[in-house]
Amino acid sequence: MTLIIGAIKVPFDPYIFGGAATAFSWHGFLTFVAVATAIWFAGRAADRENLNKEQVYNTALWAVVAGIIGARIIHVIDFWGDYVDNPAQMFAVWQGGIGLWGGIIGGWIGGLIYGYFAKVQIGKFMDIAAIPLLVAQTIGRVGDVINGEHWSRPLDLFWAWYFTDADSPARDAVTRRSEIITDAEMPVHPAAVYEMITNIAIICILYLLRGRLRPAGSLFMVYLALYAIARFSIQFIRLDDVKFWGLQEAHLIAICVLLVTVPFLIWRTRFITGTGGWSWRAPLRSLRRRNTSDASDHDRVNVGRSRRQRQREQARIS
Repeated sequence: MTLIIGAIKVPFDPYIFGGAATAFSWHGFLTFVAVATAIWFAGRAADRENLNKEQVYNTALWAVVAGIIGARIIHVIDFWGDYVDNPAQMFAVWQGGIGLWGGIIGGWIGGLIYGYFAKVQIGKFMDIAAIPLLVAQTIGRVGDVINGEHWSRPLDLFWAWYFTDADSPARDAVTRRSEIITDAEMPVHPAAVYEMITNIAIICILYLLRGRLRPAGSLFMVYLALYAIARFSIQFIRLDDVKFWGLQEAHLIAICVLLVTVPFLIWRTRFITGTGGWSWRAPLRSLRRRNTSDASDHDRVNVGRSRRQRQREQARIS
């Protein structure tokens, strides 16, 4: 067994109760907690933005249902070999096994469909969902830590971790990725923690940008773009199935998301001026005003000097 001194031991049982087909996982429970928390945050944001709270909750309901469907579809596609001989397991969402990109995109589509028919302010609804979604994603990753989800590459540094519970999915990597993982307790990258850290960083960025971008929906596009960049980078240390060109499914989805969001942000999104708060343009405007004021004062002094000189010259002549 290959262990690194100081590597982190993760001993958690991934199941709260039950076993086999009747198991209820920590991942499933924390996914529920994450969704409930996101809806609560969205409701508070609706109050702050003077939006119809009932419509926000209705949109959230559609988004949650569509998100669960999308998340499961993406997971099943990525691990098709595990389900092709046992299709009934495709519906066992409570046991864990969801694709986060499917949840985000599925929820987005579900919210858009409801918003279109209910004639809500779709862009504003998207913006108030951005930070709650990242909070939910971070809570969901806690479930990944307990469950031992997401096989990742070996790491020989002190923050590497390994899973000791016999039911932890992380231990399956020794048989599913035996060319890289040679021991069930080999220390590996804590990929889920990396994503939690980047989620928190993106939340801070979105908080600073809140209310400073137009048109409505721009903040949500920033969220998607930043998360796509972070996920694309982190995905290289995960050991999901490679599809082609050395890229995994999450890589390909991140590229598609960037192809939509980056053009929108370049050609449509603008900073709102005069919001009364900080803006990256404010120091430039202040410097420009100061330079203009200094130049005007200098011109007035020069004009005054020229007038006095002419008066003295006329006095000498006379």
